Amino acid sequence: MAGKDIASGPTLRKGRRPKQQEPEPRDKYFSRAVSKALEALEVLNGSDGPMGLNEIAQRIQLSKTSAFRLLRTLESIGYLASSGWGQYSLAPGTSSVVSTQFLARLLGVGVPRIQELSRELHETASLAALFENRVEVIAVVESSQAIRMSNVVGLIVPPNASSLGKVITAFQSGDRREKLLRSYGMWRFTAQTVADRNELDREFDRIRTQEFAVDREETVAHGVCFGVPIYGQSNEVSAAISASLPKGRVRDAAHEKAIIAALEATASQISAELRRGSRQAPQAPIAMAAAADGQPGARRMRGRSKT
Repeated sequence: MAGKDIASGPTLRKGRRPKQQEPEPRDKYFSRAVSKALEALEVLNGSDGPMGLNEIAQRIQLSKTSAFRLLRTLESIGYLASSGWGQYSLAPGTSSVVSTQFLARLLGVGVPRIQELSRELHETASLAALFENRVEVIAVVESSQAIRMSNVVGLIVPPNASSLGKVITAFQSGDRREKLLRSYGMWRFTAQTVADRNELDREFDRIRTQEFAVDREETVAHGVCFGVPIYGQSNEVSAAISASLPKGRVRDAAHEKAIIAALEATASQISAELRRGSRQAPQAPIAMAAAADGQPGARRMRGRSKT
């Protein structure tokens, strides 16, 4: 895919994947069967096509017998469709239900964590999620510093340039990665933007190995962003968090490592809470971002960071 030159876009330890653990019931009313059914729907929602019984059972950590009973139940009430060859997929209309349920959980768990992260780093923290053909920012907590990098809820981030876009795209299957790149396009925002497909594939390999992504003035001049993945129950990546700051505030390599370590710790906490089936009520990220914008005397870096 050829790169496209455009003007500068509007508006930086290796992570450890969470251990596989069974979610612990929060109280006596917790239903393991319901929890596993939701896990199965989420796994199928994130797949590139129909999945077999064995794979689903392994992903949701059930025996084949228990998984078959669960899948047949979901099929009988209209949430799943079966090919007759032991292959299951979401029934029409189910995908939007699953996505909404996952996003509600992600926001409920993630927003308080990125608030803490922003306070710790004194920089802008963002949360993004994977949708059908895009990576989109779903929550932002802006830095309280007068000069800061900014982000916007609802922004679709470039999969070839932003730290959030790159780190989520890198962990998708080849077909899904291609779909994300074709849907957005490989635009060149600055002289540092990677717009060559071979070079980008090498960048994705590095991201999967080191388990974080860096945007060094690739989306906006004088801005640096670091992004790390949020691993799901089966180590799939459907979300990520980032920290964004002006290039002049990045002191040295040790400072970069400290930022990445803080991001990894936060992402690990979010992953663990999602696996426990946390049902905290989602907060209002748009209002939160607007409140940060309204601080007197605050100055943004020119343009917005597509972190």
